[in-house]
Amino acid sequence: MHQEKSYYQIVYAPNDIFKKQAEHVEVVNDDIRTIIDKMLHTMQMERAVGLGANMVGVLKRIAVVDLHENNKSSPIIFINPEITYFSNEKQTFTERSLSFPGIEAPVIRSKAIKVNYLDYQGNKQELEAEGFLATVIQHEVDYLNGKVFLDHLSKLKRDTLLKKMLKHIKMHPPHVHGSGCRH
Repeated sequence: MHQEKSYYQIVYAPNDIFKKQAEHVEVVNDDIRTIIDKMLHTMQMERAVGLGANMVGVLKRIAVVDLHENNKSSPIIFINPEITYFSNEKQTFTERSLSFPGIEAPVIRSKAIKVNYLDYQGNKQELEAEGFLATVIQHEVDYLNGKVFLDHLSKLKRDTLLKKMLKHIKMHPPHVHGSGCRH
């Protein structure tokens, strides 16, 4: 009997999925919750702080975030997230992405945001976030909007980093989870 995997493979750049708009989730049902559960498991396995559905090959407006503050897992599920407020005050964090291995870059974003979304049960929520959490949410929502963190950089910087990433992938092929995995 074939058992369905409980996680996703990460999609690596370059890939057209990163230029596509994720589709609005019409109904939060068990199918959507299965996607979310697999995304959470994938994020945990990869030790990431956030995951946009595009990054695992799913074109749905779903993002998961877990900063693991105080070594405690407290994931936030964002279905159809819409950022309704961006502060004028900016901050810079060095950003990286599982889909763009081996590279990172400082990105300037709003320091505080407000986001409306549906939670795991499909209930409407609003969250005010600032600091690192605000950056992570903006980074993941960008993915759902067909934008990646490199799009915030100059073309020259972006091209340089993409070359570096392709070299990194050649030297360190991404881990493909399989039956021999120890996860």
